[in-house]
Amino acid sequence: MASKLTIGNALHHMVTHGLTTQRFTLRPFQRADLEAFTAYRAEPKVAKYQSWTDYSYSDAVALFENIDYAQFGAAETWFQLAIVSTASAETPATLVGDLALHFIDEQQMEIGFTIAPEYQGQQVAFEAVSALLDFLFVALDKHRVIAITDTQNLASCRLLEKLGFRREAHYVKNIFFKGAWGDEYLYAMLREDYIAP
Repeated sequence: MASKLTIGNALHHMVTHGLTTQRFTLRPFQRADLEAFTAYRAEPKVAKYQSWTDYSYSDAVALFENIDYAQFGAAETWFQLAIVSTASAETPATLVGDLALHFIDEQQMEIGFTIAPEYQGQQVAFEAVSALLDFLFVALDKHRVIAITDTQNLASCRLLEKLGFRREAHYVKNIFFKGAWGDEYLYAMLREDYIAP
């Protein structure tokens, strides 16, 4: 098991430097991200299976101002991480989506993901969530990671299953969502599922 010092260093590194994948950096949000964040969250295609309907810049500011990255890793807290493309000589770094992290307790996590429409279908979520799982299970030594999705959100279901998540529950008409009762799937992965293969 990783020591508290090692985990503390990993948490600090995430907040100060983020995680780097082949094409992206996963890092805390910055105020400069909020305009692009608002733009894709306001898209009906993106909002369809999310809790919001009409997402505004003031919603983005409120979310940003309520996140205290100094508390990153504390139990019972939520955080958003920006998924930002790697800059090159031809193209600047661009916000392409975000990850939600819920530190349920000391050992369990809930995650979520949202990708801007123009970057969907390009393996963005797969690459970002793969890196996030490595961080959670290897660097932070978490026991279990869950994700909850609408049963009709087939793209999310396919992604979670491709990543190796197990569908553990089908909640029937458990959430009153945008004027109707809806079903949700709960997916989960244990550290031993991730590490053993």
